[in-house]
Amino acid sequence: MNTFIIAEAGVNHNGSLDMAKQLVDAAVAAGADAVKFQTFKTEKLVTQDAEQADYQLENTGVKESQFDMLKRLELSQADHIELFDYCQQIGIEFMSTPFDDDSIEFLHQLGMKRWKIPSGELLSIPYLRKIAAFNQTTILSTGMGDLQEVGLAIETLEQAGLCKSNLTVLHANTAYPTPYEDVNLRAMQTLANHFGVSAGLSDHSLGIEVPIAAVALGASVIEKHFTLDNTLPGPDHKASLEPEPLKQMVQSIRHVELALGSGEKIASSSELDNKTVARKRIVAAEAISKGQLLTEQNLTLKRSDSGCFAQKWDELIGNKATKDYAPGEGIDG
Repeated sequence: MNTFIIAEAGVNHNGSLDMAKQLVDAAVAAGADAVKFQTFKTEKLVTQDAEQADYQLENTGVKESQFDMLKRLELSQADHIELFDYCQQIGIEFMSTPFDDDSIEFLHQLGMKRWKIPSGELLSIPYLRKIAAFNQTTILSTGMGDLQEVGLAIETLEQAGLCKSNLTVLHANTAYPTPYEDVNLRAMQTLANHFGVSAGLSDHSLGIEVPIAAVALGASVIEKHFTLDNTLPGPDHKASLEPEPLKQMVQSIRHVELALGSGEKIASSSELDNKTVARKRIVAAEAISKGQLLTEQNLTLKRSDSGCFAQKWDELIGNKATKDYAPGEGIDG
């Protein structure tokens, strides 16, 4: 099964519906399976005086409250409806992460069928219960969490009605960008093995290497932030992929999926023609007369168009030659 690739637009539309549609277009051009936004009412998400995260201040260069920053990045319900319809028209799945109860209900009424729970809501028990009650495909990010906290979130989801078969757990690190030494990709496998769930990666490192490696390690879902331009103002643009690298990431992931194969160790169809050319055969090292014993001294291995392949060596040694052989002539089995 192919890895489900989510192109995370987030708030990189800067509050503009037109820019949001351009992000949808870029996600389609890249070959992503879904494009994801963020749905929130700022008044229900943060207090008036909540401070910015350090990375938000560093990336925006503007010291202000989270409230003021997020208010500029908020899309209206009408914007969401238009985006949802636009995604349907051009053939990509619309997703959005809700950050409050009203947004959950709105997205449910909109018809969204795949839910993404962000790392910041990992321990938000009422929030988890509300989404779990739909018992639809649910993706849980686990940034900043440990195994005990992830276990509590999964238990809450299951008790509230979510079947584990509908759940994918994403390993994540919520540093923007994440230093490579802090990515800890093997934790993705730990989550899968410990909880018996499908696992994937929400990646915030720079570049495309980490999500590609995650697919090689078995990720079923990849989420990656992208932007139209890294130089745009806003908290997430600098740690996001531009459209061309996003396309390269998707293509590389698809190549890795093909390369992983079935796991059966057999000669592939593409290499069969080389089998007779590259493998050595048993040939006469010197002139051999009919009836003469075949020995390690008068036989040798060379690439040749005739003669037994090398694995017949022990079977031939000690037998008598069935005819005369010139030096370099292939020995029949």
